[in-house]
Amino acid sequence: MAVLGLETIGLTKRFGKVTALSGVNLRVNEGEVFGFIGPNGAGKTTTIRVLLGILQATAGSAKIFGMDAWKEAVQIHKRIAYVPGDVNLWPNLTGGEVIDLFVSLRGNRNGPRREKLLNDFNLDPSKKCRTYSKGNRQKVALVAALASDADLYLLDEPTSGLDPLMDQVFQAYILELKKAGKGIFLSSHILSEVEKLCDRIAIIREGVLVQTGTLAEMRHLTRVTMTIQTEKPIEGLAKIIGVHGITQHQDGLSFQVDSDALGGVILTIAKYGITKLESAPPALEDLFMRHYNAKGGA
Repeated sequence: MAVLGLETIGLTKRFGKVTALSGVNLRVNEGEVFGFIGPNGAGKTTTIRVLLGILQATAGSAKIFGMDAWKEAVQIHKRIAYVPGDVNLWPNLTGGEVIDLFVSLRGNRNGPRREKLLNDFNLDPSKKCRTYSKGNRQKVALVAALASDADLYLLDEPTSGLDPLMDQVFQAYILELKKAGKGIFLSSHILSEVEKLCDRIAIIREGVLVQTGTLAEMRHLTRVTMTIQTEKPIEGLAKIIGVHGITQHQDGLSFQVDSDALGGVILTIAKYGITKLESAPPALEDLFMRHYNAKGGA
């Protein structure tokens, strides 16, 4: 049975009359990469700040390793690593000094791993933090977190400011941590990143969770994109249940099909002599946009 790393039950946070989080239920096991997605202002960072013990919940509970995130924050912080999306560093310290400071807080000094991370992320640790670009400040935070032997990693938009090559380096390290049995809570609005890395996903919208599950479980709510050519024109395609967004091209038709109607649609169009058929599986972005384009979800 998987060991519980993080759990919130009915987590609610209000700022005056504004409700930032409303009844959020999350569960992240060790050895799992959990994606937490939504646009800016959806409640992702507020959730993480409650988990870190920076904010106190208005209602509900937040626990990490079975300990209360607010009351036992000091003990929890000895076993977690955190990367914010907007990194602020001490301007007069070097990047290397900041990394060593954070790593030393967990009593872990893995020199070879530190050097490998610096090399892989192409970061010069001898420069003062005030000279770093946003991307390099982000690298300092990532190296400090990944060099630590933590049990749970809380990552809030961790690749903000990184170029695509460095993003690939980051993904490789996350998969390595997963193999080592670590828990990773990844808050992001980069859907391709979440899709590649995460075992389970939660979509948050205006402080409310609208969908949680594995990508396979959630894909039944999305639509497959199909491009086809047939020997004879298809009659009444728009009237077939489950077909949406038909577009005529020189070389055929493109349209979307509800996943649960796919089999029936293929059987219907097969009568017209399929000469070419291409299909693309539903992406996480499709599901995400359906929840945000329609009030209350799709």
